[in-house]
Amino acid sequence: MTFFYNIAIQLYLLLIRLASLFNKKAALWLSGRKNLFTDLSNRIDTKAKYIWIHCASLGEFEQGRPVIEQIRKELPGYKIALSFFSPSGYEVRKNYNGVDLVTYLPIDTPGNARKFIEILNPQLAVFVKYEFWFNYLKALHNKDVAVLIISAIFRKEQHFFKTYGGWFRNQLRNIHRIFVQNQTSAGLLHSIGIENVTISGDTRFDRVADIALQPKKFPVVEKFAEGSKVLLAGSSWPADERFLPSLLKQQELKLIIAPHEIHEEHLKSIETMFPEGQIIRFSKATDHNIGSAEVLLIDGIGFLSSLYQYCDIAHIGGGFGKGIHNILEAVTFGKPVVFGPNYRKFNEAVELIQNGGAFTIKDEKEFLTITGKL
Repeated sequence: MTFFYNIAIQLYLLLIRLASLFNKKAALWLSGRKNLFTDLSNRIDTKAKYIWIHCASLGEFEQGRPVIEQIRKELPGYKIALSFFSPSGYEVRKNYNGVDLVTYLPIDTPGNARKFIEILNPQLAVFVKYEFWFNYLKALHNKDVAVLIISAIFRKEQHFFKTYGGWFRNQLRNIHRIFVQNQTSAGLLHSIGIENVTISGDTRFDRVADIALQPKKFPVVEKFAEGSKVLLAGSSWPADERFLPSLLKQQELKLIIAPHEIHEEHLKSIETMFPEGQIIRFSKATDHNIGSAEVLLIDGIGFLSSLYQYCDIAHIGGGFGKGIHNILEAVTFGKPVVFGPNYRKFNEAVELIQNGGAFTIKDEKEFLTITGKL
């Protein structure tokens, strides 16, 4: 099975190379890894002791951040290295000053894993949520480096719990302690003989609670929202945004749109959905022109989590694709959330629906009906 896993990794790399010919994110994924080992060797402090934190992307970083901050506070004698797999995490947080080093993670081949671990020489490795790179786990095991998984969540559909999943189950034994979000995950692991499990919840709750206590203030957004009902579409994709013009026609409200991708082509496509003069970009908004706008288009990054304080309802993107984005940033401000049908991998979404704080939709009719009631 190791052979087939490594073949799959090589096929994945080949697909990335092909996609990079027409996909900017794939091209960035490749270019960001050029000369990675040379760059890492030049930046590493060989006299220091490192704790390595790995996150797939930006969402996992937000889960790892409370742990990073606590490590910094309680273990000042260690340096922290932070790695990302996705450009959407690395490009946003490559200058994050809460750690000593930020890098891309080389793709999970046996040679890359051995070389990365040899250069970094971590004293401890912490993987966030569900990043299971088996060559890295093996390389860390061979170096006797303790490995933790934090905020993990497991589902019965995963390979580990299938009849053919013996090889995958064995890989989990290279992890010293798995901190899971809920009892369901712990029970699944216990059912396959994995006992080094602790139920510790989701560290994103710590992060969003801190944000809600001290949110950033945006006077121009406050003026935009003043006296109006506001729906904020957060981390939206085109499949989410298609409903918004109809909502504006049906309801007396204002819209804040914070798209997941803010490249110029996407921003312009959103602008064309609304009549001229109805929509304004955040970067161009002032106290003098914000009053005439009904739609505020967020064309920057790093402040969505605080913008939810200004809305009455939040529509969270991703539910018509691979899965919803962070809903906790909205609900920590007490806002009801609406999202597409692909939410079942997220325990907080399931529980919020059960408790009446979240609503799922499958089409425009349901979106208009639910937001109208809210």
